[in-house]
Amino acid sequence: MNKEGYIQAIIDTGIVAVIRVNNAAELLETAIALHKGGVRALEITMTSPGALAAISKAVQKLGEDAIIGVGSVLDPETARAAILAGAKFVVSPVLHTEVIKVCRRYSVPCIPGAFTPTEILRAWEAGADVVKVFPATKLGPSFFKDVLGPLPQVRLTPTGGVNLENTGEFIRAGACFVGVGSALVDKKLVAGKKWEELSALAAK
Repeated sequence: MNKEGYIQAIIDTGIVAVIRVNNAAELLETAIALHKGGVRALEITMTSPGALAAISKAVQKLGEDAIIGVGSVLDPETARAAILAGAKFVVSPVLHTEVIKVCRRYSVPCIPGAFTPTEILRAWEAGADVVKVFPATKLGPSFFKDVLGPLPQVRLTPTGGVNLENTGEFIRAGACFVGVGSALVDKKLVAGKKWEELSALAAK
């Protein structure tokens, strides 16, 4: 699958699971459980211990049906390391143009973070494939509708505060997909190794 194919697959699924856990051993099991529940796009964050190894293992275990990406990327060196480990998309909480350049070099989708209309347009002009509005909980779905009025060409995704209750609102307001962290990667279920319940939550 090429870069546009990965982007379209994420859009078609509608959700990226943001996996941030405290234990390296939990990363792979969490990814497998979420995928079993129907979530194809799995973002393993660099703030999790053993993230690069988990990316490599998840790619091997889940194959092409899953789209394994990396999150919380702050510099181009980390982006390259994750891509070489098998990451199929790169997400950052901030706009770092050198990260975008690395992603373009390897033809990997890049999703940098932005907060204001000016930052969003800067990210898009720099070559972002999708711009992550973060933290979206501070702005709400109406912000997406307002921004996409004058900037209809930009693909936006919310992360931060997205849950079962407001996902539909974000999509209706123009988000191409949503990023969901703690509302999906339930820490109690992960800590208790309740993988079937985590799969059921993902299915919802």
